[in-house]
Amino acid sequence: MFNSLRFTSRLGLRAVRWNSTASSGSPPLMAHMRNDLKVAMRAKDTARLNVLRGIISEFNNAAKTPNPISTDLQLLALIRKRLASVKEAAQQFAEADRPDLKEKEDQQAEVLQGYAGQVTTMGAEEIEQIVEQEVTKLKGAGQKVDKGVLFKTLFAPGGAFDGKPVERAEVAKIASKFLQ
Repeated sequence: MFNSLRFTSRLGLRAVRWNSTASSGSPPLMAHMRNDLKVAMRAKDTARLNVLRGIISEFNNAAKTPNPISTDLQLLALIRKRLASVKEAAQQFAEADRPDLKEKEDQQAEVLQGYAGQVTTMGAEEIEQIVEQEVTKLKGAGQKVDKGVLFKTLFAPGGAFDGKPVERAEVAKIASKFLQ
C-alpha cells in the first residue's frame, strides 16, 4: 500500500559529494598562510604557529559575517589590526617589567610584519599623482572639493582607484594633504 522512498532517496544522496574544505573566494595570501601553518606545525615554531592560528581563526569568523574577507587588502587590514594589538601588548608587558612576555609579543609582531610585507599596494608617489590629477580636474570643473567628493570620484566604478591595490587610509592621508 505505501511505497517506501527510503532506499531511493539514500541512493540519490550518495551520488552528490560535498567538499567542505574548498575555499573558492579565499585571498592568495590566505592559501600561503595555511601552507605555512603546516610547516610551522612540523617545525614546532610556536610564535609563527600562534600568529597563523589567530589570523586563520579571525578569517574564518569573518567569513560568517555579511562582509567576508575576499581580497589580500582586506586580509592586510586584518593583519595590521592584529599587529597594532600585539605592539600595544608588548608595550604593556615592558611597562610591567615582564621581558619574557614582551619577547613573545615581539616575535609575533615580527611574523605579522613579514606577512604584511607580502601584500603589494600602490606606492605613495603614484597615489599622490592620481590624487593631485583628480583634485585639479575637480577644481577645473568648478566643483567644491572635499574628502567625500574626492573619495567618491576616486573609488567609484571606473574611477582612478577602482580595482587597484590601494589602501583607503593611505589615500585619506594624501588627500588631506592636498585639500589643505
